Amino acid sequence: MSTSTALPSIAWIGLGIMGSPMSENLIKAGYSVTGYTLEQDKLERLAAAGGTAAGSIAEAVKDADVIITMVPASPHVEAINYGPEGILANAKSGALIIDMSSITPQTSVDLAKNAAEKGIRVIDAPVSGGEAGAIEAVLSIMVGGEQADFDAALPILETLGKTIVLCGPHGSGQTVKAANQLIVAVNIQACAEAVVFLEKSGVNLQAALDVLNGGLAGSTVLTRKKDNFLNRDFKPGFRIDLHHKDMGIVTDAARNVGAALPVGAVVAQLVASLRAQGDGGLDHSALLRAVERLSGAQV
Repeated sequence: MSTSTALPSIAWIGLGIMGSPMSENLIKAGYSVTGYTLEQDKLERLAAAGGTAAGSIAEAVKDADVIITMVPASPHVEAINYGPEGILANAKSGALIIDMSSITPQTSVDLAKNAAEKGIRVIDAPVSGGEAGAIEAVLSIMVGGEQADFDAALPILETLGKTIVLCGPHGSGQTVKAANQLIVAVNIQACAEAVVFLEKSGVNLQAALDVLNGGLAGSTVLTRKKDNFLNRDFKPGFRIDLHHKDMGIVTDAARNVGAALPVGAVVAQLVASLRAQGDGGLDHSALLRAVERLSGAQV
């Protein structure tokens, strides 16, 4: 693309279920993307899509204007940012880090503070929409940080998502993401209970879910997960292991601010039990399996 020289150069750290399609959407939009991740096949996928594979974090970030990170949890964010091989030690002054991981709000606040000492700007920009939203570039992106940094990041974020909102200072994006994960988990659990109830009652499940989704019980969750329920297809778009991590974030953050989450706490335990039963690698719609077990099915 002729405009590519004017676009900021991007380093992308973390090419998983979400990171790979998101980085590819930036390449399609004309951005120069250099990526690093732990899986060799993901680096090959990036190169095949027109990106550049780096051999280390340091190599990926050294010349980048913008560094986007998309890793599983707070310990990973700390591991890639800190230390002699990390982002902060190797990025150029004035670079902007967009952390799209879902982590504790405090981790985001600490990262922004430590980065500022090196002249590096940070926004937290976790996303909602799952693998499908990443592929289709229709993610919802909740951002925490300074207005000027949000404005600088906006053209990039608009290539990745549809609903992009600055929610407040550093950590605010993560707080809103935690609330998102609370709503999604409780919603999936309610849908799963309805599915088991409907099936045990002998109703046509496809018809029932179609009509429910057209009324007040309808939701993005039901639209996205209906086929998972119908086909018992739990190939991960968003793994139970990660939702377990997120439920820990929201219950902990809620305790810190004095908010009661009675239903959220129950669903957090159901997610934990599913993980303990070996279903951690399945999609979060597999909460259906927990309800089936409780209802006497052998799954």
